[in-house]
Order: sequence, then structure tokens, then C-alpha cells
Amino acid sequence: MQAYSDFAKLYDVFMDNVDYDQWAQYLAARLADYGIKDGLVLELGCGTGTLTELLARAGYDMIGVDNSQEMLAEAVEKRMESGLDILYLLQDMQEFELYGTVRAVVSACDSLNYITEEEDLLQVFRLVNNYLDPGGIFLFDMNSVYKYKEILGEQTIAENREDGSFIWENEYDETSGINTYDLTLFIQREDGLYEKSVETHYQKAYSLKTIEKLLEKAGLEVIKVYDAYTLDPPKEECERYTIIAREYQKQGE
Repeated sequence: MQAYSDFAKLYDVFMDNVDYDQWAQYLAARLADYGIKDGLVLELGCGTGTLTELLARAGYDMIGVDNSQEMLAEAVEKRMESGLDILYLLQDMQEFELYGTVRAVVSACDSLNYITEEEDLLQVFRLVNNYLDPGGIFLFDMNSVYKYKEILGEQTIAENREDGSFIWENEYDETSGINTYDLTLFIQREDGLYEKSVETHYQKAYSLKTIEKLLEKAGLEVIKVYDAYTLDPPKEECERYTIIAREYQKQGE
């Protein structure tokens, strides 16, 4: 089943523990470090558009790409309410197409971990390189091997809210690096009863060394690696990497 179908209806409710405002401020600050304070910015795996809207309010001309029609429906509804000028595209990030280049590409909330084959992740990186302006910045996060192995693996997480509940069961395979989680949802209907739905999600744990190797192979150089949304270098127990890369530039450019 495609990830985030029924869950899209409750995604924002269950993600209220994520400080999107802080993330948006961090991303805008890091882009500004490289002179990118406005212009076209692409978000890969934009989901329901929460971060996309915050970056649009920060002054960027946002394009959001996601392969979940249900998630984008939520994003479009937000756009109708906010009146922000955001272009949303229903596309797979492994095959996305734009009409021109952008100043930066961002991807947050471990969206790239959904790419479960190295060759496919390499293809995403190559497309990013293709659609970046010269000197453009690629700023993204990915969950670490440590997080899947030590934090999520074999864990069951459950939450009960007024509008619905979920049970999230994780299983991590160290050999393949694949974390499988079965998501059981109980969504309240208009008649007050709850409807059960089950989705299966797959994410891949990539070592930092592998990510850097694939970026280099795609023609991108790593500038900085941080521990999550901080300015600290990643430690051994780092759960999420935040990585900044750009197209290799020849001397004098």
C-alpha cells in the first residue's frame, strides 16, 4: 500500500510534536548562510505542506513535490486557506520534473529514507543536481542507522487522540537496513464510530559514509553535516543527520 494514504487525514494531528517553526527557521538560516534568502526552492516529500508554507512565509517561492495524492490534498486545502502562492506537484521524487532550475532543494522529516535502494537514492541525488542553479544548495535530513537499530527497531508506539488512534509497530532488519513498520489506524467517522485501516511503510537506514558516497557520485559535494537541526557535528548516537551539499564547482566559478 502506498505510504500515507489514510494516515494523511491525521498526519498533522500526530505530528504535533515536531517543531516545524524551528525547523523552518533553521532551514532558512542555513540557506541564508549561502546567500539564498529568496527565489525558487523545491521541497521533496513535502507531505501536507506545513513546512512548505512556513518557508513560503519566510520569503521563498516554494514548489512542493510528493507522491501521495492524499497528503497533497491536505496541502492544497491549507493553501486555499492561507492564500499562499505555492506550486504542488504529484510526482515521485525518483522521477520528478521541473520547468527550470531552482536556487535550493530541501527535504525534511526523513522523507529520503523512504528510498530503499542505493541506485534509486543516487537517481534522486542526480535529479537534484540537474535542477539546481549553479552553486545551488541541497539541504536535507535523514534518519541514521543508530536510530533504526537502537531507537525504533522492535519498538511499538501507540497514541490515542480525540479524532483517532494509531499503533506503530517497527521491525528493523540489520542485514538489509530496512525498517518495516505496520501502522494500524482507527479513524473516527462522521457517525462517531471508528474505522480501522492498516498501512505498511518501509524506510532504509543509510550510513553517513554511504550518503556522502552517493552524493559525490551524483556530482554533489558535501559542505556540512550536522546533528539533526543543530550546528553540532554528528555524534555516535546521532539519530538524524542534517546535510548540506552543492554542485561541484570548478576553481574560479
